[in-house]
Amino acid sequence: MEFMGTLLVYGCGFASGLVCGLFTVRRLGNSRRGSAPAPLPAPPPALPAAPDAHDAHEAALIAVAHSTQQALLRPLSGDLDGISVAARYLPAAENVLVGGDLLNTAHTPYGLRVLIGDVRGHDLEAARLAAVTIGCFRDHAFTTPDLVRLAGFLDTRLAAELDAEGFVTAVLAEFAPGEVRLVNCGHPAPLRIGDRLESLDPDEPGLPLGLHPAPFRQRVRLASNERLLLYTDGLIEALDAQGEPFPLDERVREALTHPTLDDALEALHALLMTHTAAPLRDDLAMMLCQPDVRAVLPSVPAIRGPGERTGERA
Repeated sequence: MEFMGTLLVYGCGFASGLVCGLFTVRRLGNSRRGSAPAPLPAPPPALPAAPDAHDAHEAALIAVAHSTQQALLRPLSGDLDGISVAARYLPAAENVLVGGDLLNTAHTPYGLRVLIGDVRGHDLEAARLAAVTIGCFRDHAFTTPDLVRLAGFLDTRLAAELDAEGFVTAVLAEFAPGEVRLVNCGHPAPLRIGDRLESLDPDEPGLPLGLHPAPFRQRVRLASNERLLLYTDGLIEALDAQGEPFPLDERVREALTHPTLDDALEALHALLMTHTAAPLRDDLAMMLCQPDVRAVLPSVPAIRGPGERTGERA
């Protein structure tokens, strides 16, 4: 359990950081290779070629980043601050290194906080921006009481890094007794799973981070007999052979109500693979959460009252 928490908190940022380092090495290497060398005297007789230090360093970074990604690909589950969680990262088939999907958690004085996001693009720059996003989240998550203000810090930091077409979609979640608080910045809405499947859309669509969104906080009831799925758009944009996206229907609800969270995510993954009948075209990060690790979903429906969802503007 402790290993899972440590890897989930630091692993995604570590892997993206390695890719960030690789990006820097490649950029410097390309610059070095692109500069015109000064004329040299005629070379002496050829000697056996020595290994290029830059290439060796780049190869080492690739190997370590690949190993770290393999660690992230293993199913992860455990207990974080009284919240039972299970997480998966599924890379697109063509990706070699960790891409722009990101997932991180923080044990804060305000409760367990989770960040899930997706950087536009799938190259090394997207991985670098994912690392920047996670780093900013960890810089402010422990000292910023207001979740909307935390989103503002992320937006300011990313606006300085992104190009004219760049953005990062994200959801911030904060777990409290009986509820979860959400701030959505242009990201697919989380799903609440109980006696029915509910998309927890904000009252008004928000802009992604980097585009100066004005989000508000949602307070959503989350009982111990309900679950919350956070995910990136690789789920809902997965297409079948006819070009139809993956539907969030009753089959998804049934999959996500398997007795354990791990089984639930495996069942959802199986549904997705049946739908696409092919490798994924986009990265996919998912985290399934349930309050009180001792509880499993009961067979009776949850009782719902008025006002279970409220939006509080900052």
